[in-house]
Amino acid sequence: MTETTKTEISNRYDFVLLFDVADGNPNGDPDAGNLPRLDAESGHGLVTDVCIKRKIRNYVQLKSEDKAPNMIFVKEKAILNSTIDKAYNDLNIDLTKAPADPADGKKRNKEGTGQNGEVDKAKAFLCKNYFDIRTFGAVMSTGANAGQVRGPVQFTFARSIDPVVALEHSITRMAVTTVADAEKQSGDNRTMGRKFTVPYGLYRAHGFISAPLANQTGFSQEDLNLLWEALSNMFEHDRSAARGMMATRKLIVFKHDSAMGNTPAHMLFDKIKVEAKTNPVRNFSDYTITVPAPSDMPPGVMLDVKL
Repeated sequence: MTETTKTEISNRYDFVLLFDVADGNPNGDPDAGNLPRLDAESGHGLVTDVCIKRKIRNYVQLKSEDKAPNMIFVKEKAILNSTIDKAYNDLNIDLTKAPADPADGKKRNKEGTGQNGEVDKAKAFLCKNYFDIRTFGAVMSTGANAGQVRGPVQFTFARSIDPVVALEHSITRMAVTTVADAEKQSGDNRTMGRKFTVPYGLYRAHGFISAPLANQTGFSQEDLNLLWEALSNMFEHDRSAARGMMATRKLIVFKHDSAMGNTPAHMLFDKIKVEAKTNPVRNFSDYTITVPAPSDMPPGVMLDVKL
């Protein structure tokens, strides 16, 4: 695997992500028949942090062709324990024998499981080679055991600016699945189904990047640049009939001049105003986005509008 020099993160970052959907389902709820997720009290649409991170993972996986140092740990059809086992194999740590370093123990406490310093080596190896582990963290204490990683990049749920309406559409497929289905319909061969969409919704999510945690996992300036790229373009390679038209509309970043930060995140987020000009809203142009001038920022915080 190629060794590259990476630049450490020395600043805290907080950011606002605005994305929208038109005639699509941005995040279906499997516990509700795949209806778009909603706040039952207010009617605002929701998109989970897990959904956002999935799209980032997919973008990075496509761009890197799932090669180190930007492989993806949590991906479709992955067997996580097998990936942890492979890390030990690549490190030439034999989990069937006593540890090579006496400091890790005179005997193997449980065959097939790492212990003491071995766990730290496997954790460091996985952080080095898997983008999503060093970015979002991971629980790897199962199977051979590579410990747990607390990720420096965290997201809130995204919430629509205004309440959204979940529409239900009947759809017809001019085919059936089995011969038995065809016989039931006397050869008519039609399959009825349902599709759920949001006519339009503008969603807002907040994100946070911790410099101290970044330096623990190896999340670098190069990784940060890739994260900004993924957030800006993640919907461009995530097209499907179910999701309609989705796009990242704004990515507004607050960069602190210190690792621990200079202003509470919520005070910075409050400076970004998003207001509807019409009712109902059906387009991004129906909103007014107010971003403060650089001169209006608190001391030690720089504003960077990526999109």
